[in-house]
Amino acid sequence: MAYNKKKKETWGVCIFIVAIDLDEMTFTFTELLKSISISVCTFFQFLKEVDVNMDTVSTKVDSTVSRLKKKYDVLLALYHKFERTCGLIYLEQPSSEISAELSSLLVLKNYWITFLLAKGKVLQVEDDLVISFQLLLCVLDYFIKLSPPAMLKEPYKSAVNAVTVNAPARTPRRGQNRSTRTSKQIDTDTKVIEVLCKEHDCNLDEVKNVYFTSFIPFLNSVGIVASNGLPEVEVLSKQYDELYLNNKDIDARLFLDHDETLQPDVIARSQLETTPLKTNPDEEHNLILPQTPVRAAMNNIQQLIMILNSATDKPSDTLIIYFNNCTVNPKNSILKRVESLGHIFKNKFAEAVGQGCAEIGSQRYKLGVRLYYRVMESMLKSEEERLSVQNFSKLLNDNIFHTSLLACAVEVVMATYGRNASQSDGTSAETDLSFPWILNVFDLKAFDFYKVIESFIKAEPSLTREMIKHLERCEHRIMESLAWQSGSPLFDLIKQSKEREGQTDQPEPTSTLNLPLQHNHTAADLYLSPVRSPKKKASGPSLSGTSTPDAQPGATPQTQKPQKSTSLSLFYKKVYLLAYLRLHTLFFRLLSEHPDLEPLIWTLFQHTLQNEYELMRDRHLDQIMMCSMYGICKVKNVDLRFKIIVSAYKELPNTNQETFKRVLIREEQYDSIIVFYNLVFMQKLKTNILQYASNRPPTLSPIPHIPRSPYQFSNSPRRVPAGNNIYISPLKSPYKFSDGFQSPTKMTPRSRILVSIGESFGTSEKFQKINQMVCNSDCQLKRSAEVSTAPKPLKRLRFDIEGQDEADGSKHLPQESKFQQKLAEMTSTRTRMQKQKLNDGNDTSASEEK
Repeated sequence: MAYNKKKKETWGVCIFIVAIDLDEMTFTFTELLKSISISVCTFFQFLKEVDVNMDTVSTKVDSTVSRLKKKYDVLLALYHKFERTCGLIYLEQPSSEISAELSSLLVLKNYWITFLLAKGKVLQVEDDLVISFQLLLCVLDYFIKLSPPAMLKEPYKSAVNAVTVNAPARTPRRGQNRSTRTSKQIDTDTKVIEVLCKEHDCNLDEVKNVYFTSFIPFLNSVGIVASNGLPEVEVLSKQYDELYLNNKDIDARLFLDHDETLQPDVIARSQLETTPLKTNPDEEHNLILPQTPVRAAMNNIQQLIMILNSATDKPSDTLIIYFNNCTVNPKNSILKRVESLGHIFKNKFAEAVGQGCAEIGSQRYKLGVRLYYRVMESMLKSEEERLSVQNFSKLLNDNIFHTSLLACAVEVVMATYGRNASQSDGTSAETDLSFPWILNVFDLKAFDFYKVIESFIKAEPSLTREMIKHLERCEHRIMESLAWQSGSPLFDLIKQSKEREGQTDQPEPTSTLNLPLQHNHTAADLYLSPVRSPKKKASGPSLSGTSTPDAQPGATPQTQKPQKSTSLSLFYKKVYLLAYLRLHTLFFRLLSEHPDLEPLIWTLFQHTLQNEYELMRDRHLDQIMMCSMYGICKVKNVDLRFKIIVSAYKELPNTNQETFKRVLIREEQYDSIIVFYNLVFMQKLKTNILQYASNRPPTLSPIPHIPRSPYQFSNSPRRVPAGNNIYISPLKSPYKFSDGFQSPTKMTPRSRILVSIGESFGTSEKFQKINQMVCNSDCQLKRSAEVSTAPKPLKRLRFDIEGQDEADGSKHLPQESKFQQKLAEMTSTRTRMQKQKLNDGNDTSASEEK
């Protein structure tokens, strides 16, 4: 029976892969799960196992699965929030005067299906947790006001009674446009939504915006009919059916039945439902309840709004003084830019999220504008202190600087609102509005945006640790790939650098690699560089003349040599540092037994970035890293295959399988990384690589100095190394969340023991427990250090080309259809998986395949 079940599941996964690849999805995702009796989470996990070759699952399937997973995560988080909220609204056993038709089960069904229908009609994005939750509150408001007060708990009962007293009696409305009611009635009707927002720490203005611009038009468009005070479930369900069958994905109505196909795995369930266990009654006051995804998102938004409460939508008086001190007053151009980009943002937001959500986009943009002016003022004050000047005409009349600063401010707002339901661990997750979406909206080059990030973080001390990490990740993505896209000003800067002193000049000399990455450059330096000849010394750039942006060839008079670019030099320093850190992490996992190879791999890697930078055009930093590692191991006769490299690489944080599955070979032609190595990388660097096998290898590049992060996380608990659950957090005042910040207890990681030095903490047993935990962790570290960290190699790894490195020689008959060929590949995969598991069972110490 177990074998037949596994066989059925395997065929189901194979059919799903083939259907997606061939655009022949004739069934819904839920229908597939039902037919093979498997849950969403188990299906996703099994799909990973099927991709044993690393090329069985295409990037197209990866993208589809990612979309399904994000949609499931959002729906799961919202349904759990929905269940708990309804339990707080409705009495479990209402008085007998309530008819059977208004049972709690019927109410729940009405609520949830109406919400699913509204979400599907209003939102084009499926993973926006915040707007979805705000829409859910609108649905709750609508049904609470239709419910008899006898069914309701406080404070909802009082709110409904207030509406009944102050507003005309409610009657079933069919096709009536509720938005035509008087403002007095609308004000009265907001009592329930006010209670809901207060109970869930939601911004009232934002929810009212969703209510009047999205929810009421939705009600009018679907023509909901009220029966006994509630719409007909069958009518709503039929309309939702159309959406569900059209999308061919998840039937979210099954959450109501707690259907096994939608049940979360153990870890997800614990994050949504459970609280830490108590071992000692005295420790009850120290327990920290885990935050649900919805609660965490609402807290982040509230914190941002409170920070910006004192800011304004217009330049402050201090900024106006700075503008007036400029040779050319930038005020009018700044205001016009903010207005024009606001219109663009509003339209692009509506296109991405839904046409009814344009005003929601405007609200978020306004928050971004407030942060933009706030950070600009902070930057200018710092520059004034640093340079003792007040005329910033050059900087404040630089269009790219302002666009970048505004984009960064809006990105902070978008990332705060864009928290995904699977981000309970604080890591980033891609959504439709994720970075670099804002760059496309503002038509901004990634390299120009990078220049403002570090100064922005330093200028805004109220940024949360999570947001600092997000901006730091944006900076890394720019250095990894976005800055290397065709059309980037980076290539013009490198070309100018080469022309400055001839081909011997370098964007950043290797002699500086092992020096600490310490600099006092600000955004002003980076946007206005090149500012001076490298032979001259000055405390800073001239800020009162006309701007000379980096990426404008010919800006320097022909009689003079092009000046050195500060932004290019700093960029390369950061790229080298990031490149080495990534290499070191991967090297430690794969080649810790060959420490002599790391400087060789790094030298080849660094040489490629410095001298063969065209290989980075429209490619990824990690692709060059993996090829450098493979090339050196090849000439040094160390058996390290690409299949082992990519299997270790995909386990690193912030990696994407597309990085090694889809690499640019030549114009508009993509293939796997092994094909790129053979046809491009090796052809370009063959002579250089072979030098490492000779008696006169190239001079080794210095190892970059590894600094601490330049960004300070003032409110972040630090984890004690060794893989334990002990954290150290700075002592803070017990301020309230209403003051705009989270309290120390909420910021402390979940644990059973919380000790605050300097305060009463009870008995000494807590310290004894901490000592025991640390000792146990040390023992685990020592044991793990004795075990090889190299990942177990995959049994097969095809890279789509026969005869290439470890290529699979499977062939297909020419008369076979694509569907037959794909199914044959799936069957071959399943057979290999079974053989692999059988071999592993017979001999757990089996050696690598030959």
